[in-house]
Amino acid sequence: HVQLVESGGGSVAAGGSLRLSCVASRDIYSSNCMGWFRKTPGGERDAVAVIANPGDRTYYADPVKGRATISRDNAKNTLYLQMNSLKPEDTAMYYCAAYLALPWQRCSFRENDYRYWGQGTQVTVS
Repeated sequence: HVQLVESGGGSVAAGGSLRLSCVASRDIYSSNCMGWFRKTPGGERDAVAVIANPGDRTYYADPVKGRATISRDNAKNTLYLQMNSLKPEDTAMYYCAAYLALPWQRCSFRENDYRYWGQGTQVTVS
């Protein structure tokens, strides 16, 4: 059954903005680490931004620092990624992911640490 569902992707002109959403089932949303990854054709699936719960500490990959904001709405079991000043190199399939880290661990940027994944939403910047 589906546990993470992304939406909000699309085609946008360079310099524009998009907000991606990811609705999670309650058991997945209780994960203390959630994040957004992206993958280009022929490329690796790289972390974009990660948020820890509780505390909402956020971490961003260098290519998106200053242009991306990750947030969560606990009332809606929803994770968001606001992307501004989009560039053609932001074109990728964007994935929502989650896992339960140990209490003393910082949320990871490594793909293999994430247990739960959505199907992805395509973002195209031209």
